[in-house]
Amino acid sequence: MTSELGSHHFEPLSVGASLTVADSKRAFHTAFPHVIAPLYRRMVDELLVELHLLSHQRGFQSDGLFAVGLTQVFDSFSSGYRPDEQREPLFNALCSANGFDGPGLRAQAAQARQEVGHHSVDAVKGWLSNRGEGAPAPIAALLQGVQRPDFHYSRLVAVGLLSLLQSAQGSDAIEPAALRSAAHEIGAAMGLIKDRVDKDLSLYAGNIEKMSQAVELMEETVAAERRRRERAEQERQAGGGATEGTEADTGAA
Repeated sequence: MTSELGSHHFEPLSVGASLTVADSKRAFHTAFPHVIAPLYRRMVDELLVELHLLSHQRGFQSDGLFAVGLTQVFDSFSSGYRPDEQREPLFNALCSANGFDGPGLRAQAAQARQEVGHHSVDAVKGWLSNRGEGAPAPIAALLQGVQRPDFHYSRLVAVGLLSLLQSAQGSDAIEPAALRSAAHEIGAAMGLIKDRVDKDLSLYAGNIEKMSQAVELMEETVAAERRRRERAEQERQAGGGATEGTEADTGAA
């Protein structure tokens, strides 16, 4: 399985060119017939369209770097999703609606992070900057894929690079901004357009922060409403008890 990290796991659907975004959305709602909270609808719509467009790009390959980026984006933006047991079916539905294998991508991403997790941040930065030279075979294959003449860049590639850095030993002791800066420089060293990488990672970081604030606000609102209902119920019960006591006193008199 290790040797499959950087391989091509996705083949365009046989009717690829005829599939529309509307087709993908219908397939998604068939696979995931649940109500999605308003806070998460934009994330779902954007990922659905993004995956649809990627699946139609001639130079696109569903490799380990893409898998790491996709799972990182989904997991970050679906944080706090309720009910929690619907998160993975949601991810799988987004993938299957566009011809991707959700569980397979999960496995690829987990293995890539595991490979990187055995090494230091400096070692991983060196591999990334040198386009895979000196890296374990699967990581090297994954990074060398970026050098294909028909390589298709997407924001998920940039997020994948950042996520691999975050998986390295010692990354938790480094400021998030410093890791993003390193990912910017590494992207440029790999031949990616630095301005695009900068923009995509900056937007990703900003949107994650906004989403975290929105989730926190939502949880506070839900908690406040729960407390309000509990107080109302306690007051109702207390009022009922007082009424019963008054009626008992009146009867005794």
